Amino acid sequence: MSFFTKLFASIGIGSARVDTKLERDTYRPGDKVNGVVEVKGGAVAQNIEEIYISLHTKYIVESDSKEAMKKTTIERIRINDPFTILVDEIKEIPFSFTLPLDTPLTYGKVKVWIATSVDIKNAVDPRDEDFIDVVPTPLVHAAFLALTNLGFKLREAECEEAPYTLRKRVPYLQEFEFIPINGSFRDKIDEVELTFFQSAVDEADILLEIDRRSRGLTGLFSETIELDETKVQLHVTSSDIPRLEKILYDMIIKYI
Repeated sequence: MSFFTKLFASIGIGSARVDTKLERDTYRPGDKVNGVVEVKGGAVAQNIEEIYISLHTKYIVESDSKEAMKKTTIERIRINDPFTILVDEIKEIPFSFTLPLDTPLTYGKVKVWIATSVDIKNAVDPRDEDFIDVVPTPLVHAAFLALTNLGFKLREAECEEAPYTLRKRVPYLQEFEFIPINGSFRDKIDEVELTFFQSAVDEADILLEIDRRSRGLTGLFSETIELDETKVQLHVTSSDIPRLEKILYDMIIKYI
């Protein structure tokens, strides 16, 4: 093997390539993610030290009244023992992991992707990225449906940096902003924001922020100093799904 062939492989030309193949591209938090990483040898044999599968998203960070997007790693797993990939050889390495319950839903501008990185000694490491769709668990979907039945519409979903008081395993939280477009709450509140903290697929704590509509000068003053906002928390399980609409109705109406 010529010196130049080895040199080019070390800078990524003619080096091994990697392609991640997922069983599907839509998941719910708590689902198993199955797939294989296909490694194809290049112009020279190369030692593959480590292959990592990592799950990523971005969230909004605010500093000095300016917003910026910050990337974070939700999960990272190693899927192999060291091996040598020969010239033009193809190896498939299967992997499986559980999509964490705190993975954000891919609503609005929120993106989630799986990255594959390969550690090749003395060479440029090949990488691959695959975006996935993350949809609600049955419990979260039921909460969304309950609000829809109460006359609300989802206006925005964002991942934001979590306050330290609410920070858990990940540095962000995802807020879902609903506005009343009809029904009994239309003229009484401006919006309801929901944040879910799922401890299991079938149970969650829901943080609600209820923003009452201002009325007259008193209401305008309250809005200015944010006295029109109330934050409440409730715990729900899958057994609450049949009566979730009533639970949310009773909770919201109590604070308007």
